[in-house]
Amino acid sequence: MSPQQRLASLDLTLPPAPKPVGVYKPALIVGQHLYVSGHGPLLPDGTLMRGRVGRDMDADGGKQAARQVGLTMLATLLATLGSLDKVKRVIKVLGMVNCTGDFERHPYVINGASELFAEIWGTEHGIGVRSAVGMGSLPDDIPVEVEALFELA
Repeated sequence: MSPQQRLASLDLTLPPAPKPVGVYKPALIVGQHLYVSGHGPLLPDGTLMRGRVGRDMDADGGKQAARQVGLTMLATLLATLGSLDKVKRVIKVLGMVNCTGDFERHPYVINGASELFAEIWGTEHGIGVRSAVGMGSLPDDIPVEVEALFELA
């Protein structure tokens, strides 16, 4: 099954592709690579999930927010490329968790996005290298921000 077919079979609801809120591009193609700027958890109605992990939500809530970020990134990929089949593989993911100082499960939270990418591109091409870090704050008090690098087919 192709990535685009997997997306259809999962019956997921994607949010609208977000518009830049600053001076940057949501995605940029350079050679055979697609760089995707940091994305937040945009909901299908266009609003953002908000809150701090460890204060307003637990690790599972943070993981769900990271999955929503993944869905938001898929919307940007589709808006940029027209099809997920144009992505060969995930190269790198950087996940940032807006969390309390005592929260330590950053990798678990970012698994929400990573597991989604593995569902779409499979474990061979959907899992790349990754960093998961905690932050003192993120824009608009979003719980998770993720940026990624993809190789194009």
